[in-house]
Amino acid sequence: MPEGAWTPVLWTIFAIVLAITLILVGWRNLKARQSQIPEPYAAFEDQAEHSFAGMYVVTTEFDDWLARIAVHDLGVRTNATLELGRAGIHLIRSGARDVHIPWEQYVQVKRSNGMVGKVVEKNGLIVITWTKDGFTFDTGFRPRYSEDTPKIYQLLASHVDVSRAGDK
Repeated sequence: MPEGAWTPVLWTIFAIVLAITLILVGWRNLKARQSQIPEPYAAFEDQAEHSFAGMYVVTTEFDDWLARIAVHDLGVRTNATLELGRAGIHLIRSGARDVHIPWEQYVQVKRSNGMVGKVVEKNGLIVITWTKDGFTFDTGFRPRYSEDTPKIYQLLASHVDVSRAGDK
């Protein structure tokens, strides 16, 4: 290689290392700013009545689907299984901490076209709203099979209706 050919290669390597460093520093700072956000619920005994394969997309602040929550592994997109049991909702994730939501803390379900960089077909994403310690979360789940989306939505929506009927 000619003597001057190494300069662009070294600048390219420098730019890549700098970009990765800035991304990691930004992620660390985001986690520090979100340190007051409560940890998800611990696992609890439950037997799955319904199970669906898919992808855990992200957890965000309620109704701000661009505000990814980075702390407690909630910002990590992974393959997951959504399980609905008698005691609550379980997102069993590969390579990250599982997310468990007791029915008492479940608020509502919505369908969406996307959240934080994940865009899908119309209403192809299930968004579960839940609370913990006064903080309200939105968690996105993308079923692997499109025919599961309306099933999951109906199961979760019917649970909201049952919960509200019990409050009256």
